[in-house]
Amino acid sequence: MIEVLAPGPYATVQDLGRHGYAHLGVPSSGAADAGSLRLANRLVGNPERLAGVEVTFGLARLRFLEGAWVALAGAPCPVSGGASGAGMGVPFWVPKGAEVRLGTPEWGLRTYLAVRGGVAVEPVLGSRSTDSLSGLGPPPLRAGTILPVGPAAGLAGIAVDLAPLAGPRPAVLRVLPGPRDDWFASGALETLCAAPYAVSQDSNRVGVRLRGAEPARAREGELPSEGMVTGAVQVPPSGQPIVFLSDHPPTGGYPVIAVVADADLPVAAQLRPGDEVRFKVLPHV
Repeated sequence: MIEVLAPGPYATVQDLGRHGYAHLGVPSSGAADAGSLRLANRLVGNPERLAGVEVTFGLARLRFLEGAWVALAGAPCPVSGGASGAGMGVPFWVPKGAEVRLGTPEWGLRTYLAVRGGVAVEPVLGSRSTDSLSGLGPPPLRAGTILPVGPAAGLAGIAVDLAPLAGPRPAVLRVLPGPRDDWFASGALETLCAAPYAVSQDSNRVGVRLRGAEPARAREGELPSEGMVTGAVQVPPSGQPIVFLSDHPPTGGYPVIAVVADADLPVAAQLRPGDEVRFKVLPHV
């Protein structure tokens, strides 16, 4: 078991999400930077789908009530505590009673901690993910939270992953136009891509809220509610785009000018308030 001594600014349990319930109004949720959670799980021999801890902007402290193999991936934080060889991107043993303490990340926003056996909180609709929008899943972590750890029997062996630990990627989000680009004036997509946007302090796991040029609308009002996907770039009446992340609502009525390519969703997930980010239209194939 793991005792949360301090969660940092915000920390949750996340796996790869609860998919297949959008028709019931249930968001998919799951790790905002799924690739980093997958990597952390691989490093400790877990199946990639197992739940870990998503730490936002570091500063978390976790005490291990039993010894465990642990790995960290995502936004790189200084690591201290009683674990020998602790660091980013490598499996390390945490003895019984020792702590893992994270500092502030050098870059990025979200760091993922995987423990061999996975974080075994009770699943809800097939997932252990905390959903900040609907409230499904376990509540956000706080001091005193006890996290159970699943069994390690039958898991793969532990070995350093062959994939290198990811470094900071250029803050560019490649997008496909539409599906509601017809709701915008001619040249609106060019406006979206012409200059960088600043990431707002109001950003969260629902979406990255941006400040910058307003893509001009050709039609006013709202659409009937329609399905939304992770990565949708929605433009509300304020004119300031929002890039939807894991906890986005399943439906929405504001027009979507473009959708971020799946490969760039981890870039969006690691954007901090105050960062600048640009959009770039993917070439037609």
